[in-house]
Amino acid sequence: MFFITPETNRHLSTQEGFTVVELVVVMVLTMLFSGMVMTFAIDYWGSETSLQSSNETLVTRQNASDTLRINLERATGLIIQNSIADPNTEVSDPSNASGSYWLALHAVPSTINMPAANTAAPVFYFTAPSTDTSHNLIMNGAQPYYDEFVLYLDGSTKQLLLRTLVNPSAAGDLLQTTCPAAIASAGCPGDRIVAEEVSSVQTKYFSKSGNEINYDSIVDPNTGAYIGPDFPSVEVVEITINITRKAIIHGTSDTTDSTTIRVAFRNG
Repeated sequence: MFFITPETNRHLSTQEGFTVVELVVVMVLTMLFSGMVMTFAIDYWGSETSLQSSNETLVTRQNASDTLRINLERATGLIIQNSIADPNTEVSDPSNASGSYWLALHAVPSTINMPAANTAAPVFYFTAPSTDTSHNLIMNGAQPYYDEFVLYLDGSTKQLLLRTLVNPSAAGDLLQTTCPAAIASAGCPGDRIVAEEVSSVQTKYFSKSGNEINYDSIVDPNTGAYIGPDFPSVEVVEITINITRKAIIHGTSDTTDSTTIRVAFRNG
């Protein structure tokens, strides 16, 4: 038979487990170490996703550079406004009632921010000789016909797009006139995507000797109107495309990258 003596009772009374203070200390330390682990994990995941985003924007930047170089290197120069009518202008010239001509631009170095949704912003326009499927020039007497191109920002898709306007007189042209994606068809394919997730575009214009060209640099003393050198004088164009990709993990930074393309035209 087992009897509980006073000494045994005192011994049993000491086996009471954790005190409240000890329990609080354990809980605080557990939360502290858990927080450190979670912070490390989130930072690590954030760094990995930022690196992944940067790698993905690298592909976009390389594609944009290739697309613009291919098209601009065969171009003869920049123009103030399209002369080939475009029935699908995104930003039409308010002074022309037909609505078939894009807003007139001048050679002014500038930063063009991505416009709001359902709006667009032209960057610049350029021309290139019309060629047939064998890449031979399509001639208009002693001179070739010319196709025209519109580089613009689409605020709804956050894309930098290139529209092609084929000269209607250039029979057998290799290219096709393009249209907005919403109305694209086999007869009028969608505008070419140059870059996606674009936040802004910067443009600069130069002569072959490296002098910067700026239409706003000279003012007529009698009228106050700008009369500086314009697009016909531009021999080199520089365009910087800024791309911003939103962070995937809350609390991490957006990924921002840019690429700069400088191309000399054939008109020089």
